[in-house]
Amino acid sequence: MASNTPFRLYKEAGRLMIQRCSGCGLWQRGPEWICHSCHGFDLTWEEVRAEGRLYSRERVWHPVHPALKTAVPYLVVLVELKQPKTVRLIGNLLGDPRQTVSIGTGVVGEFEHHAASEPAFSLLQWRVR
Repeated sequence: MASNTPFRLYKEAGRLMIQRCSGCGLWQRGPEWICHSCHGFDLTWEEVRAEGRLYSRERVWHPVHPALKTAVPYLVVLVELKQPKTVRLIGNLLGDPRQTVSIGTGVVGEFEHHAASEPAFSLLQWRVR
């Protein structure tokens, strides 16, 4: 398997790539050197759609870092991807932080790029469909 570099490049391009075992077909997140199921080393990256449903949520009222002092409240969500359903990702829910959202609500992903940062990075955020 290649290093984590391809994952970073795909994120910067606004594509969501999830690791998959070529041997048994298991989807897994985060990136690993070995398959969690068959312990094979033949792992690939496959593009998936950044869409799913809310599996869990938490409204954050206390900043976890001084840089977030003015950002509270905000919604942190756990999203179960539409495909593959075995993968769940954490992110922020965009929009009104006081909005009412229910478990099972459909969401789509949006990439927030920070190219000027060193190193550059991208965040996957979520928005209600």
